[in-house]
Amino acid sequence: MTLRSFTVAFSLALAFAGLPACGSGSSGNERWVTTKNTNADIDWDAVSEAYKKAEGPEDFERRVNEIYTGDEVISVSVQDKDDRSQLVVGFFDTNKNGQVEEDEKVFEINREITSVEDQSARYQVQGYNHYAHYRSPFWDVASGVIVGSMISRAFMPTYTPMYTTAYVTSPARTSALATQRNSYRAKNPSKFPKSSRSGSSYGSKGRSSFSGGSRSSFGGSSRSGGGFGVLAKGRIKIVRLTS
Repeated sequence: MTLRSFTVAFSLALAFAGLPACGSGSSGNERWVTTKNTNADIDWDAVSEAYKKAEGPEDFERRVNEIYTGDEVISVSVQDKDDRSQLVVGFFDTNKNGQVEEDEKVFEINREITSVEDQSARYQVQGYNHYAHYRSPFWDVASGVIVGSMISRAFMPTYTPMYTTAYVTSPARTSALATQRNSYRAKNPSKFPKSSRSGSSYGSKGRSSFSGGSRSSFGGSSRSGGGFGVLAKGRIKIVRLTS
């Protein structure tokens, strides 16, 4: 091999090694990836489960802050749009005014009662801003599935919407939520192996997701959140140059 040929081959090997890895398929167990320039990661399956089990807005905001691995406190807005529809917003109240601003949104949950008689509902989780890549399928809540009173109250024939005037986490309450979360993290160190900061990914838990997926009942699957495919990790191929 001439010196020129060796130089060209070596340059090409370096160039391909520096390219992002492209998956050659998807691994059924690979459900997490990290993404660049995002806030701390969120386990979206856990957020969905927290909403399903929440007894009310204050219970939900506690649960969702225990899930979130970053430094910020996630505030919550809950509003009943009518007797069948509810909108829940998670947001970073950075200006401390107790109001949802578009650039502060973390996620929205839209819930709809599909049948009072059959006690069925569905809801969807949508990420915003740094988390705009995430959108879940519509999750079905069927009759007989155990849910918290935040959902189950709406199945009652005499139900009157409780949050026509939105419940919003008060700026004063964020301090109490931060204290409670710090205590939770201290008691569960294995869930928080290293500290996280806003603006960087946390460990290996950035959910890669898309708008696909089939509708599912929480009572019919042990994998809440569905099977979201992600690209398998690429492997660098070492090319030995020979003369």
